[in-house]
Amino acid sequence: MSAIVGSAPYLYVCTRFRVRRMKLIPQEEYLRMLQMSLPEIIRLIQETEYKREIDELSHSFRGIDLIEVALSWNLAKTYQKVLEIMPEGLREMTESYLRRWDIQNVLAILRGKAQGLPPGKIKEVLIPAGELDRDYLDKIITCAEPGKVLESLKRWRLYPVLARELPRATESGSFSFLENELYKQFYHDILDETGAGIKGGKEFLEFLRLEIDIRNLQILFRLRVNGAKGEVVTFFIPGGTFTVEELVRLHETSSTDAFFDSLTAQLKNRELISLLGRFRQKNGLVPGALHEIENALTLMQYSRLEMMARYHSFSIWPILAYIERKKQEITNLRAITRGKQAGLSTEQIRNYLVM
Repeated sequence: MSAIVGSAPYLYVCTRFRVRRMKLIPQEEYLRMLQMSLPEIIRLIQETEYKREIDELSHSFRGIDLIEVALSWNLAKTYQKVLEIMPEGLREMTESYLRRWDIQNVLAILRGKAQGLPPGKIKEVLIPAGELDRDYLDKIITCAEPGKVLESLKRWRLYPVLARELPRATESGSFSFLENELYKQFYHDILDETGAGIKGGKEFLEFLRLEIDIRNLQILFRLRVNGAKGEVVTFFIPGGTFTVEELVRLHETSSTDAFFDSLTAQLKNRELISLLGRFRQKNGLVPGALHEIENALTLMQYSRLEMMARYHSFSIWPILAYIERKKQEITNLRAITRGKQAGLSTEQIRNYLVM
């Protein structure tokens, strides 16, 4: 990768992203949607920047299916436009990061096949924002069984992991371990690729380590809440500020109080320490608190991104902040529409939103 010389590319790109950020749906709009019926929400979404995709797809889909596919298409197109305006070096880092969508899409196809879903239903949830484009994913969807899916992915960079772990996942009926192994390899590769001499490389590494820490903490809490026993080292992702050995020791801490004390003692992030303190007083580590903890950790990650974007206004941070916030906008809209369709209460749906 060649270095980016001077600050001009960042001045231009970051200014463009500030404009894009202003178009994201604000928190008060999500709260307003929670008080609406599903048809009202669909009409509201049709009046936003998703209108073009909705119009394009309206001849093939209806209702919530139309919204699902339109959201996916919009996100993929948004990321493509993001890459188009980026200079060399910065673009390559972002392309590497967006490869994580390939993992999500492949797993969605495999899980859909295992559940016997028709290709059309699987396609609704795919977001072709990585290396595997829409045409390639469409071909994979037509495969009749997981073995055929594997065969069609021989050129995928994560094929060796998929080939190694898919038989176990198919036999057990659970894709969780496969998912974890794919993400571990993804983070290993992207950390390895982010070399010196790239403007923004140091900041990008800091962002990746923050993301790995958040994912590992979510895994750690999940293991504690579920009372996982035995070997847990394979669940954690190397590369963050916590070593895998430290995370294993935290998991093996006997009492909940000792767990919170040990974790807090190792943290350097004041916001995260405060967050853990609130959960320690409020819920402890009960199953009902797990989703709330995971959401709070995600929100804390976004808060950190926003702070770094403000502090380093002409760097890769504003770009990463926009990419993550745009992804969360899609997730929130899906949570609202799916929740309304399922008849969930306003409070239940709100618990799934990250705002």
